[in-house]
Amino acid sequence: MRNKIVLFVTGCCVLLLSSCLNSDENTITEIAPNCQIVSFSLANDSVAGLKNVKFTIDQVKGEIFNSDSMPYGTEIEKVVCTIQYMNSYAIGGIQVRQEAVSDTLAWWNATDSLDFSKPVKFKVYAFDAVTTKEYYAQVNIHQVVPDSMVWTLYADPVWNEPIREQKVMVYAAGADEAYYMYVRPAAGTGYRLYQSPVTDARQWTELALTGLPDDKLCLSQITEYNGNWYVPSTDGALYVSANGQDWQLMEDTPAVSYLLGIIPEGQKQTSMLCGITKETDGLHFAAMGEDRKWTGGELVPDGFPVTGFGASNYSVMYHNYLMVVAGRDKNNALVNTSWGTMNGTGWVLLSDVESAPFNTREGVMVTQYDDRLFLLGGLDAAGKASKDIYTSTDYGVTWALSDTLVLMPADYTARGFSSVQVDKNQFMLIFGGKTSPEGNELNQIWRGRINRLGFKQ
Repeated sequence: MRNKIVLFVTGCCVLLLSSCLNSDENTITEIAPNCQIVSFSLANDSVAGLKNVKFTIDQVKGEIFNSDSMPYGTEIEKVVCTIQYMNSYAIGGIQVRQEAVSDTLAWWNATDSLDFSKPVKFKVYAFDAVTTKEYYAQVNIHQVVPDSMVWTLYADPVWNEPIREQKVMVYAAGADEAYYMYVRPAAGTGYRLYQSPVTDARQWTELALTGLPDDKLCLSQITEYNGNWYVPSTDGALYVSANGQDWQLMEDTPAVSYLLGIIPEGQKQTSMLCGITKETDGLHFAAMGEDRKWTGGELVPDGFPVTGFGASNYSVMYHNYLMVVAGRDKNNALVNTSWGTMNGTGWVLLSDVESAPFNTREGVMVTQYDDRLFLLGGLDAAGKASKDIYTSTDYGVTWALSDTLVLMPADYTARGFSSVQVDKNQFMLIFGGKTSPEGNELNQIWRGRINRLGFKQ
């Protein structure tokens, strides 16, 4: 009863406001009942950053929340809540319901601390004791460790027969994208092609594949350049396709022994397809431009990887580069070095044998991810597979073993020679892979993502 009397008296006071400014007439101002909250903040000296959290107020849905979630593990219990209204004179009182403690404050005095470990309901009363508006307020806190990488076995099995070798590419046809998986079956001869939408790599259908030989392809070196796909063979032939299905032998080309990757067009350079050609005096670096003309380069030195390497592009100071790391050199020796080029005809050593934190290996997976280079797995000189992850923030000059937050899970089998792709949702996909140099491909696809890369912006 006392609360109702207080509301009634408050209402009477604010309904009639008079002013006597050199006039005998009174001006009556009527204040309409209004319950809107227009500003909301929380504070607690023990909760770092809480006072700086910005809250959104959805007047239509009656929701109050922080779009940018607070760090994982933040505890929000007793906090000071500060509220501002559209018109404080129109407010008669506010009722609070705390879900965390199943407690209702019949008339909150705006100073008592509140428990926000679970949503809090605010019911605002206008001075007329009739008009009300409800708000549900909650503090969003990340429920997972943002920098942790979570992996799942995405597809198992993938194919219906033993596979000796595979390579996965992304084929874009207009706005649609698909994974193209080229495989060499363990039994028989020839190659096959399977397709899957990038939105669901669990479903694969076979496509017709024409124009390729039955063997000798360096399947892992299929490269997309300037709208066409290229693949070399061990006898020096180079095949080209405009759609990934129909291939033909390229004429009037040097003996292309290996393809290393591409250098994208930049502000200060033209694009290049980078490879290695066989000349009378040995292997030479070479680059093909958009006109399909090849330019010869330096002799390939000992220690430069020609097979089993990982490759990636990067940009520095308006120039684009291609980097390769690990693999086997022309003498079939395993290496762990990184090399880079900006023209394809000359390469520089980025890291030597001593500076690399990982041992010599082949079949590594390398990709750009989370604004750095990732190097995963590979097989060492004894044929032992690894599932270590190394990262580089300086384009392959130095590498660091990943910490405890970005690791392959315990049930992930160590491997090398996998294909790796990163989709538009920032998932990294690992296709197949071998546990030994002469083994068959593992019949599975793994998918992982660093948690914060999946948070809504």
